[in-house]
Amino acid sequence: MCGIVAYLGNKQAYPILINGLKRLEYRGYDSAGVALLNGTMNVFKKKGKVQDLVDSIENKSTKGTIGMGHTRWATHGKPDDINAHPHISTSGKLVLVHNGIIENYAILKEALKKIGHVFNTETDTEVLVNLIEEVQKTDKISLEEAVRVALTKVTGAYAIVVMDKDEPNKLVAARKSSPLVVGIGDDEFYLASDGTPIVEHTRKVVYIKDEEIVTLTRAGEMSIMSISNEKQTPFIQELEMEIESLEKGGYDYFMLKEINEQPNTIRECIRGRLNAEEGWIKLSGVDNMLNKLINAQRFIFVGCGTSWHAGLIGEYLFEDLARVSVEVEYASEFRYRNPIITDKDIVFAISQSGETADTLAAIQLAKERGASIYGVVNVVGSSIARAADEGSYIHAGPEIGVASTKAFTGQVTLLSMIALTLAHKKGTISNAYYRQLITELELIPQKVGEVLKIENQIKYIAKEIQDAPNALYLGRGYNFPVALEGALKLKEISYIHAEGYPAAEMKHGPIALIDENMPVIVMATNKSAYEKIISNIQEVKARGGRVIAIITEDDKEIRELADYSIEIPETEEPLTPLISVIPLQLLSYHIALLRGCNVDQPRNLAKSVTVE
Repeated sequence: MCGIVAYLGNKQAYPILINGLKRLEYRGYDSAGVALLNGTMNVFKKKGKVQDLVDSIENKSTKGTIGMGHTRWATHGKPDDINAHPHISTSGKLVLVHNGIIENYAILKEALKKIGHVFNTETDTEVLVNLIEEVQKTDKISLEEAVRVALTKVTGAYAIVVMDKDEPNKLVAARKSSPLVVGIGDDEFYLASDGTPIVEHTRKVVYIKDEEIVTLTRAGEMSIMSISNEKQTPFIQELEMEIESLEKGGYDYFMLKEINEQPNTIRECIRGRLNAEEGWIKLSGVDNMLNKLINAQRFIFVGCGTSWHAGLIGEYLFEDLARVSVEVEYASEFRYRNPIITDKDIVFAISQSGETADTLAAIQLAKERGASIYGVVNVVGSSIARAADEGSYIHAGPEIGVASTKAFTGQVTLLSMIALTLAHKKGTISNAYYRQLITELELIPQKVGEVLKIENQIKYIAKEIQDAPNALYLGRGYNFPVALEGALKLKEISYIHAEGYPAAEMKHGPIALIDENMPVIVMATNKSAYEKIISNIQEVKARGGRVIAIITEDDKEIRELADYSIEIPETEEPLTPLISVIPLQLLSYHIALLRGCNVDQPRNLAKSVTVE
């Protein structure tokens, strides 16, 4: 949530900033703004989309070779033109953009008011820019030193970029618990929340670490200091991202593109790591931590939203196959309930962005108590990837749609490979079953592709239920978390209230809601509970509910019971979620379209939740 982009060089900054902000739209935002320095400081900001900002600036001067831009997701203060970033200091000398939350802003604000600072917004960010100005003026120090000193007085999370009207050849930036990356070009620098605005200009990047302050100059100099005033050595990396992956590629929405990419992204996740013919799985992160993984007393999976659902499937996989105790925790609750953690535990941090604030806080707590951390992330070089002791990337490529699709199947694919590796090493499954499962896993991309071919059938079903005010998703075993994920997708992008439930729990409450207006989506592929699923469907039908069943091919019995059925290819039960989730993604997508919703940028949601 929120996005930062900044530029210092010889080119005109405005086109770079606007294009960068458009690249960052996927993060979720409600207003946008830019600041340009060209002798005078010009700040433009507007509630709404980046295009609204562009339209409002038309016919105004946008010259300048240094500048910054921001997309804001409101925390302190309502979303409007005034509270939008960038924010200017009382004197008009400094301008700043900020991601994160300054927790002690109220105390700082009162102190600054008493010495003459004037505030025009409701934001915590305006407090920070005035604090930096006050430190700079009082101590008569450089901008970068004023930023460092000011940040020692701040409690909270931040990624900031600061510009000084009196120093038109310098940008200063800093971060704590919110991502920030520097792009290094030819005699120019870029700053951004992630690599998406940078990749078309340069692939040389430096990921700023927590409590680091970076100073960039027009002379091509970059220096990094810690908040404790110790000089740091920049580590230049190659940005792993293709521009094509940031475009829609002929699709109307990124979400539909990303749904359709899943045969390839799952294939990329297993490529070079699994060979069914030779019968092996090889993950370097697992190999490096193998003894700890095998001897661990407990695994704890932490994640938020869709990543939490992937962790629930992981729980079934690890307990069923590798016979190890697993707990799945909401990262947002984990750190606040004083959990029991020991050095015999391994915490799996699951996050698409690798920047989820609650998940980062959870793993920090776990590390302090001696646990080892295994990262399951998508974004190379992200904070969780760097904080983990070991880990594996899912290699899904940039996921722009706010509602996660290909990252979910990538996470489940990776967790399946880890569970199978541990099961094989520990001997908790037979070699024959191990070979059977990895053979099936290698076939999953092809089977997902087969489901994608029935999109028109799913689109027809979407038309039949698009006006439902509520929906219920039921699943058993491995497909219970899929039911949760299906309900989440419908809520996220169509704004229909939906709940996911274990099918056996329907009698304990949800059955009271079922009538002819309630579509019930039943995950009905489990061989292990087939007769019980049939009973659940009959219970729904007896109360007038409309049943949409996800079934395996040629399942005539449930097809005759259900009002609508969607057939998917058969696979081994532990791998079913990788296929059964695809029709739920498509169903949500088409219902949202029919209801006129913004599929890629649903209201109030952000892609990378970098504040708690």
